[in-house]
Amino acid sequence: MRRIGSSCAHSPKRQPPHGAGVANRAVTAVDRRLRFRPTHPIISARRGTGQTDIRNRSAVPAATWPNRETNVDPTTVPQIPATEPDGTGLIRLDPWLEPYADALRHRYKKYRETLDRVIEVAGSLDAFARGYEYYGLNRGTRDGEPGVWYREWAPAADALFFIGDFNNWDRRRHPMERDEYGVWSIFLPDREYADKLVHGSRVKVHVLSRIGPMDRIPAYIKRVIFEPETTSYCSQYWNPPEPYLWDNPAPKITEGLRIYEAHVGMALEEPRIGTYREFADQILPRIAAAGYNAVQLMAIQEHPYYASFGYHVSSFFAASSRFGTPEDLKYLIDEAHRRGLLVLLDLIHSHSVKNVLDGLNHFDGTEYQYFHAGDRGQHPAWDSLLFDYGKIEVLRFLLSNVRFWLDEYHFDGFRFDGVTSMMYLHHGNIAFNSYDDYLRWGVDEDAVSYLQLANQVAHEYKPECITIAEDVSGMVGLARPLDEGGLGFDYRLAMGIPDYWIKLLKHTKDEDWHMGQLFHTLTNRRAHEKHVSYAESHDQALVGDKTIAFWLMDAEMYWNMSKDRQSLIIDRGIALHKMIRLVTFSLGGEAYLNFMGNEFGHPEWVDFPREGNNNSFHYARRQWSLVDDPNLRYKDLATFDREMLALDEHFHILTDPLLQPIHFHEDYKLMVYRRGPLVFVFNWHPTRSYADYRIGVPDPRDYRLILNTDDPWFGGHGLVAAGQQYPYQAKPEHDRPQSIQLYIPARTAQVLSPL
Repeated sequence: MRRIGSSCAHSPKRQPPHGAGVANRAVTAVDRRLRFRPTHPIISARRGTGQTDIRNRSAVPAATWPNRETNVDPTTVPQIPATEPDGTGLIRLDPWLEPYADALRHRYKKYRETLDRVIEVAGSLDAFARGYEYYGLNRGTRDGEPGVWYREWAPAADALFFIGDFNNWDRRRHPMERDEYGVWSIFLPDREYADKLVHGSRVKVHVLSRIGPMDRIPAYIKRVIFEPETTSYCSQYWNPPEPYLWDNPAPKITEGLRIYEAHVGMALEEPRIGTYREFADQILPRIAAAGYNAVQLMAIQEHPYYASFGYHVSSFFAASSRFGTPEDLKYLIDEAHRRGLLVLLDLIHSHSVKNVLDGLNHFDGTEYQYFHAGDRGQHPAWDSLLFDYGKIEVLRFLLSNVRFWLDEYHFDGFRFDGVTSMMYLHHGNIAFNSYDDYLRWGVDEDAVSYLQLANQVAHEYKPECITIAEDVSGMVGLARPLDEGGLGFDYRLAMGIPDYWIKLLKHTKDEDWHMGQLFHTLTNRRAHEKHVSYAESHDQALVGDKTIAFWLMDAEMYWNMSKDRQSLIIDRGIALHKMIRLVTFSLGGEAYLNFMGNEFGHPEWVDFPREGNNNSFHYARRQWSLVDDPNLRYKDLATFDREMLALDEHFHILTDPLLQPIHFHEDYKLMVYRRGPLVFVFNWHPTRSYADYRIGVPDPRDYRLILNTDDPWFGGHGLVAAGQQYPYQAKPEHDRPQSIQLYIPARTAQVLSPL
């Protein structure tokens, strides 16, 4: 149910001046509602490599790997006593953190102090995060009279004037009033403006400040459009006479999270910008049929430069108008829910575009209103501005933004972009060598507290909300609950995996791949935290880089993907493309992500229209005709991807914590392991096949072949019969009392299920 209140009834309490202290107070039972989600059993991280990695100090030793026959699973998260949290609960999961108990307490204390400050200002965290119902343009009343309120925080401005179509852009007729906290407001009663300030009216705010007079886009505006005649952006008062009526609740996902990362604008095959409705009607059916149960949408928050891929946001509460109206986006999400798909928003709170006229930069005439002043406010690598997460109104702005997208658009969660850059003053540009680097040195404490509050807002408003952190550093407790001292995310991206694949493909011949290293890399993650694995994302698809398919097959993809053509390069590429995905899917985490088109080896990179390519849309599209053509091998890769995802649908392997290595042979390039009830057998050798090869199996049962990368309908050679059964024998092998024998062709993988 959406919780709706008038802007007047829910106006936030006035805040003390920024930086003022907040008195300590007793923690009430209501304030302790931090266990907004249960603990989750997570598979262990390192397994038996003998190497040290500071991110995995809580790894389970090889001697205690789980054995389902004895019903023991040491990777299950231990239950933490329900004591008053102080931030040190993480130590029970990772004893190596014991020397850092003071740092964990400090982090938790900082979060609690920030929460107390928020509650002091607004009465509750939820009221604080409803800033979008107060600031910006909202329907309300004054002295019982209905009308429209417009409020803006601009503490250093000299004067603000509300302007637009309704007053013929007169920059003096509608002055706004300032209160003691720097909040400007104006009320336009219906009796005078009902037929002037109407749905779709163009509006701006004229700001007088130390840098001179400027027409600006309101910070909390919910609709921004580009005006070709002025080559600039303008905001609109968005108040549809008939609000969108939602038809479909969000689906309940019982198996693992299988995410399809997508960009609405480049989703069509035509060389143009696609729309929300076209994506809903043409692309969502493909995603659902492909076996994914969640779609992650990029570039939704309004951004002036299309080629930024949506990462230079200017209006944080506005859905990009280049794809359609807010109602069109709601239709997309509603339709996704009808098809059983969750919808996640790629949320950009790590930085903001530098633009002045259509962004937040120098809104009140200062560089330090929303952002840090001086060098600290600059992100030179991204050419963008960095928020000051210690300011109360910046917190209100960003936390309200979190709640807004859940409330207004029914998003089901977020992928928080650039979390590493947020959490550290050095933005992650160091080698992380000890827990000091995560907890004591170079940490932006305000940003960490903000992320904790953002997760609390999201999960308290929508308990089933999914939050994913893009962090490459391995921050301690990132994906653990707040009451343990964590940051509250549900998942973290396993960002080392795609980097590893590109490095491997670029620098090492596949006959030299090391099986132990491969297994270690794919399972080397913080224990007891859920990870989203992926072989590649949009980062590898951008121009200047290469997708896995392109690394494997390069220009051959343009000439030899027809099924009636023979190419050893294509054969190798097709085989390894499937194997790389299967091993990543089954080992890399508790969820899986794929970027749009990569599942079938889309042959070209992503390059948005810009000066450097004569503003061409040729590479800012997806060629679905390739995968739809039964005569091309792209279809085989897509078919395999669908059947691979079905392993989770039927056997729930992503959520199964049981993972056991069974057998590695470096010279033979063999890898055998168990995930859940299934046994995975990989032969990475480029030329050697093995007949009647004996492997130990976990259960004294016959096994059946349920997925084979070499099947003809996956573009393989069909050297092993589909559905092949392997009877078990009471012959010990690989420390198991029973074993099976099977034929393992070169460059193939088989998945076996006990009968």
